Amino acid sequence: MPPRWIRALLHYRFPASIDPFTNLVYVLWLFFVTLAWNWNMWLIPVRWAFPYQTPSNIYLWLVTDYLCDLIYILDILVFQPRLQFVRSGDIVFTNKGDLLIGQLLATVKHTIMLFRLLFRQQLKCHLSSILQIMSFFEFNDRLEGILTKAYVYRVIRTTTYLLYCLHCNACLYYWGSAYEGLGSTQWVYDGQGNSYIRCYYFAVKTLITIGGLPDPTTLFEIIFQLINYFVGVFAFSIMIGQMRDVVGAATAGQTYYRACMDNTVKYMASYRIPKDVQNRVKTWYNYTWQSQGMLDEQELLVQLPDKMRLDIAVDVNYDIVSKVSLFQGCDRQMIFDMLKRLRSVVYLPGDYVCKKGEVGREMYIIKAGEVQVVGGPDGKTVFVTLRAGSVFGEISLLAVGGGNRRTANVVAHGFANLFILDKKDLNEILVHYPESQKLLRKKARKMLTKDKKPPKEPAQVIPPRTVTPKLFKAALDVAHQKTGLKGTLAKIKEKINKSSFETQCCSSCHKPVRPASTTISRSKALKYVVLPIHNLKGTNTQSMSQLSQGLKIL
Repeated sequence: MPPRWIRALLHYRFPASIDPFTNLVYVLWLFFVTLAWNWNMWLIPVRWAFPYQTPSNIYLWLVTDYLCDLIYILDILVFQPRLQFVRSGDIVFTNKGDLLIGQLLATVKHTIMLFRLLFRQQLKCHLSSILQIMSFFEFNDRLEGILTKAYVYRVIRTTTYLLYCLHCNACLYYWGSAYEGLGSTQWVYDGQGNSYIRCYYFAVKTLITIGGLPDPTTLFEIIFQLINYFVGVFAFSIMIGQMRDVVGAATAGQTYYRACMDNTVKYMASYRIPKDVQNRVKTWYNYTWQSQGMLDEQELLVQLPDKMRLDIAVDVNYDIVSKVSLFQGCDRQMIFDMLKRLRSVVYLPGDYVCKKGEVGREMYIIKAGEVQVVGGPDGKTVFVTLRAGSVFGEISLLAVGGGNRRTANVVAHGFANLFILDKKDLNEILVHYPESQKLLRKKARKMLTKDKKPPKEPAQVIPPRTVTPKLFKAALDVAHQKTGLKGTLAKIKEKINKSSFETQCCSSCHKPVRPASTTISRSKALKYVVLPIHNLKGTNTQSMSQLSQGLKIL
């Protein structure tokens, strides 16, 4: 049974249309086209100037050239007609039409050239391959788009440009030496050793203007050397400037980080901030840059359209937010809007994320690291340790029933990277999703009352009425029997109750009614009661004093 990669290759079907920006197979094919193009670009000057192509090895050179031309033909016939392009905003599939006819004509022209070269049996200059230079630049663009560190490839490419200039200069120097005659003067190549290496050494010393070269003697040598010096200074300065731009673009983020840190340190030094605070700030800068490669992730996404920012936020944060029980069942679009408001913040070891008693205005989602919930008499007892993916502080966002106060201290255990959702941002989102807002508040009330203890009975503001003493009751009975006081008090109570009932009825009908004239005031009632008491004879003095005190209470 053949291996898996062979079976996959046999079942592979070539696509009818190719997206040049996302298709990795096309990028791989461009690599082979670029390789064939570089073969010709580097060896055309060598075969033209140096005597490396001889009748004995001409067939090897021709086989390689025909292989490169076969790659060009496949690129013209198979890949180029299938490439997509944009016309007036519409994606056009180029597998038929006028473009295909043009490609076929170019292929016929290229094939005729190959047959002419085949029958001639020698190749002095294969200049037709230069036409594939656009494939070389296209490969550079596509490769930089898929590399995570494209600046490394840019540095290599710029260095290759410099080496190619030196290569062409070495070929020209050998051609000039052969024109003047090898070893005819002190300036030309003397024909000793490896011709290419010695000519390349001369080209390096000339273009970089190192010096130490023999002086030219003939007019041709002087003109050649002057042109060499001029081109060398011009080309070398261009290469150095381009290399500086490449390195500057590669280290732009590092330069920005250093500038921010230096300005912050200068600010703290000018205000004489304590050294421990300065050290913590420096530590935060160093860890944030090493862990994220940037100081603020939001700065990278500002230039993107809102839809693309949402797609990135969903891929990065949705798995974490979807696990929060508070947001389960809410509108999916509301969660998407919330993802775009999350901020990434780094906390140092020992930093308080939130403190007990403070007003909560954020919800925290642990992206990386750990935090500990601490408390106790000393404030250092660890109740629980929360790890990546955990969420805390979500109830404070809704502030239901006074639940916006922090109930414990949360401290970062080591370096912790947290996502933060601000209460203001959530309220702005919930305005557009009223159903989700009701659901969130309902869940928040349920979560708040889940572990709440039953309330204690409130303390009595007015104490209960004390029991009447037995001796006082006996004195009242004696007074009732001898003076008829009981009947008088009963009549007073009946009139007072009747007056109160009429007042309540009038109040319920929203019509003020003046009380009846038969209502007896408190002073008259006391008059009716006290006068008969003074007529009592032979009554116990202590009983009378208790009776007087009881009437005052009445």
